[in-house]
Amino acid sequence: MKILIIIEDKEGEKMKEIFHRTSIRKYTKQPVEKEKIELLLKAAMAAPSAGNQQPWHFYVVTNKELIEQLSECSPYARCLKNAPLALVTCYKKAVKYPEYCQIDLSACNENILLEADHLSLGAVWLGIAPLQDRMTSVKKVLHLEADEFVFSIISIGYPAETKQQQNRYDINRIKYLD
Repeated sequence: MKILIIIEDKEGEKMKEIFHRTSIRKYTKQPVEKEKIELLLKAAMAAPSAGNQQPWHFYVVTNKELIEQLSECSPYARCLKNAPLALVTCYKKAVKYPEYCQIDLSACNENILLEADHLSLGAVWLGIAPLQDRMTSVKKVLHLEADEFVFSIISIGYPAETKQQQNRYDINRIKYLD
């Protein structure tokens, strides 16, 4: 069976964020508007989840001191230091399928990244889970509840850099079973 994927609508814009989004690590000082933050969170919560369990919880961090502390929770989070916004994605395991929480949060994070691109924002997914030391470090900075688990930090702001997305399509990674 062959599947045809249509990636354009009338204006040629459908799915453009998928093919445009890149990891942006440099930002201007312009703050992200509350309306855009709300759209990012709505996109996050529109993600699919196992059994529709929606295990996600979000911390919206604009406090510069907290952002600086979060930037030290991982050796790869230094770029966060100059971001105007950090979204910390967390989950609780008191759900029907706790073994799928991190998968659910992955879909949630991707929605945030795509919506950020759509809103002309730059963003990068900073991996925290499953590394326990990083999860504990973020948990301490934000004073999270005992039953909350940190999944990631997404650094967001208006881009101070531009990048061209790489073409990652590789026919050698595909097996057609006709």
